[in-house]
Amino acid sequence: MLHTDNILLRKVEPCDLPFLYQWENDSRSWADSDIHNPLSQKDLRDYIETSTGDIYKDGQLRLIIELKSESVNSTIGCIDLFDFDPHNRKAALGLYIAEHARGKGVGKTVVRLLEEYAFSYLNLRMLYVFVAENNAACIRLYKSLGWEQTASLKEWLNTGDVVVLQRLKQ
Repeated sequence: MLHTDNILLRKVEPCDLPFLYQWENDSRSWADSDIHNPLSQKDLRDYIETSTGDIYKDGQLRLIIELKSESVNSTIGCIDLFDFDPHNRKAALGLYIAEHARGKGVGKTVVRLLEEYAFSYLNLRMLYVFVAENNAACIRLYKSLGWEQTASLKEWLNTGDVVVLQRLKQ
């Protein structure tokens, strides 16, 4: 369920530490999120070691995005379900694609995979994202997948407004 012919979503492994360290400490993306300080390798190692990969135990699920090829797999990002609320059957979604892999349709594919997992397997009824209003590419991605913009949060971030997009189970 969590793969296509060329993309695999898998649990975070210790070998992913260098990627996570680089991505989490990319200060260019901090302006579009609630992150405002660097994470240490120890912070990330502790996360990897304590994460069970079970959304019901951890309250979140982070999956690594790998491009599959005949010669070698390439780690290019991660996708998260967080703020998991099993009672109300909803979760937030977070997506990070490495800069060199953007604009190639990977985001669309992995969001579709996670939607299928969330709606079919976890039986969620809603996914939502918060996107900085100036992140036009990300907003376009979600809208192209049928996500509906349902709110605008004024001055939510230091850099400006945030839009809320939702996807309801069909």
